[in-house]
This record gives sequence, structure tokens and C-alpha cells, in this order.
Amino acid sequence: MPAPVERTSVDPSRNGSAPANPGTDAPRPAPGSQALRPHAEDAFAAELAALAAQDDRPRPARWRLSPWAVATYLLGGTLPDGTVVTPKYVGPRRIVEVAVSTLATDRALLLLGVPGTAKTWVSEHLAAAVSGDSTLLVQGTAGTPEEAVRYGWNYARLLAQGPSRDALVPSPVMRAMAEGTTARVEELTRMPADVQDTLITILSEKTLPIPELGEEVQAVRGFNLIATANDRDRGVNDLSSALRRRFNTVVLPLPETPEAEVDIVSRRVDQIGRSLDLPAVPDGIDEIRRVVTVFRELRDGITTDGRTKLKSPSGTLSTAEAISVVTHGLALAAHFGDGVLRAGDVAAGILGAVVRDPAADRVVWQEYLETVVRERDGWKDFYRACREAGA
Repeated sequence: MPAPVERTSVDPSRNGSAPANPGTDAPRPAPGSQALRPHAEDAFAAELAALAAQDDRPRPARWRLSPWAVATYLLGGTLPDGTVVTPKYVGPRRIVEVAVSTLATDRALLLLGVPGTAKTWVSEHLAAAVSGDSTLLVQGTAGTPEEAVRYGWNYARLLAQGPSRDALVPSPVMRAMAEGTTARVEELTRMPADVQDTLITILSEKTLPIPELGEEVQAVRGFNLIATANDRDRGVNDLSSALRRRFNTVVLPLPETPEAEVDIVSRRVDQIGRSLDLPAVPDGIDEIRRVVTVFRELRDGITTDGRTKLKSPSGTLSTAEAISVVTHGLALAAHFGDGVLRAGDVAAGILGAVVRDPAADRVVWQEYLETVVRERDGWKDFYRACREAGA
């Protein structure tokens, strides 16, 4: 069995680079504390430990938590000892329950949805809660080779010794099979069809043949796979019917209500902001509501009151993009403003998110500004800021 890869952190002071705070007496952060985005199992280690300590329900083989505790980790709640588990996913509880129960069977899980519906976020947290390791990841692209799913070779050893276990380089999927943990495949439909189909034997027979050695790797109990796919990528590399049958598909919807979307954006921006020392979200909650309102109206093609039909731009205007716009606005407010999120701080970000096609989308945006934003009570400052940003 291949040995698990140990994750290490690099201390920049040990490789000849300049100190983090030259010319100051500030203490250097401990190694590993400088990660811009820690893995889910690291960022929420305290919550996972509290859940494991109080989880007395049956656990599938090699699971760190019971299915009930995994769902609680994703949806949030308060534990008997008073520990508050923050929600990682805001949406229908049944969707999370179906996803978690799928991983407890021998079927793989496919998270499907439009861009920005937290597919990657959910898959990472599922893997962290189930296996304690979300890093066994294959990133799907048009250039993803078959070796990324199966295995590769250390060519120096291969030439010196011939095919052997020592010369074999296991893929994340192969390691997950051998260790009985959860592997992740991102953007499955971006991968070439022949690479996708290498998963068929793995998912149906739970084995990975190694013809060069006359051997195979059999999946041990606890192994499963989470894949994500984008609705907008249909027709790029559609899944074969044989492969699709190996997955249980769960569709992640867009937030049902404006309040739910505002809550999601606020929570996520607050998490990102704390890691970047940006102002607190409550100082700009009104602007977050405006961003969400604009995105939802243009996305749905109708105003919230149902009175005015709108043209929709070519972009997705997803919740993830709203988070990006607000985070960028907070950075502007912190470094070039008074620290409070205002209309002028988000206007440029909204313009960039909406106007993807300079010709068609700009017409859609100008029409929305003049027919909706200009006439809306309390939005005069937002209208002026957007006009200035697009000037």
C-alpha cells in the first residue's frame, strides 16, 4: 500500500527568502499559520473534534463521523456540550442527507449545478468530515491525462529498474482506494471522455488494474468518490451513460430566497475577510443586500416585485461571484476608504461581473440601470456610483 503523503508547511525563513515583516520586531507567525486558505479539516478542526467526541451513532467503516454528525457539520447546529457548529452549506437539509447517505453506499456521488452553487465547497467539507482528508483531489481540465485518475510512473526508476511498485506513482484516486478514504474529482465534464471512462472500472468493480505489473489495487471499505460537474458545461464532454449510472446525482440549487443568499454571502465574506484583516460584514450589510438584489433580478430576468421584465446578461451572476464582488469592495473600503462598505466600493465589481460581453451585456446593464435602479427609492447613491464606474 502506498504510504500517505504527509502535508508539510514551508517556513520562508529557512529557504533564504526575506522575513515576513522586514524592519519590525513583530513575531514571526508559526509555520503553517500563514496558509491563505487552510484545508477544511484544518480550518474547522475544533468543530470536527467536538463532533467526534460526542458522536455515539454508528459509523460506516473508516468514517471519522457518523452520517448524522457529517450532516450536522455541514448544516450547523449546537452540540450537547454547547459547542456551536457553523453552517458550511445553507440550503435544503434533504440535499445534504441524500449526499451523505450516498457516500455510505457503494455508489459514487456527483454534485451537479450551475456555477457558484458551492459544489466544490460541499465536496471538500464532505471529504473532510468523512475521511479527515480533503486533499485527495483530481482537478478536471481539458488537458487532464489518464494518469491523473489511474497512476503514473517515476521514469528515472522505471528506466533503471523496469516496472515495479517502487516506480509507480499512485493517483489520488488510487491512494483513496488503498486507504479506504474519499477521493474528489473536480469539474468532471471538463475532462476528455476517454479519461472520464477510466473511472468506470473503478466505480463498478472497485478495482484498478495495473497491467504492467500483472496486479491490481482493490478498494478497501470506506472508499468512495465525490465528483462535481457544471450545468453550463453540458456538451463539452458529456458523461457516457455507463459512467453516469455509476453516480448518484445530487443537484445543488441556487438559494431560494434573497434572505438566504444574503446570509450565504455575508457568512462567506466574513470568513474571507477575517483571514485578510478586512472590515466586518455588518458594516456593509445594506450593500450586500443590494448586490444580491441586482444579481438575482438580472439572473431571473424580472424585478423582485414582479413588475418589470429584464434582459439577462451572458454571465451566471452566481452566489460565488456576489461573494467575490463584496470581498473586493471590502478591500477597497479598507485600504482606500473609511472602512465601511459603500455603493462606490461594489459598483466596479458589479460592472465586471455583469458585463462579460462588451457589446451585448453593456446594453443589458445600461437598460437595467436606467429603468430599475434609477427609479428605486434609496438607490440614488448606488445609481451614481454605477454610472461613474461605467463611464
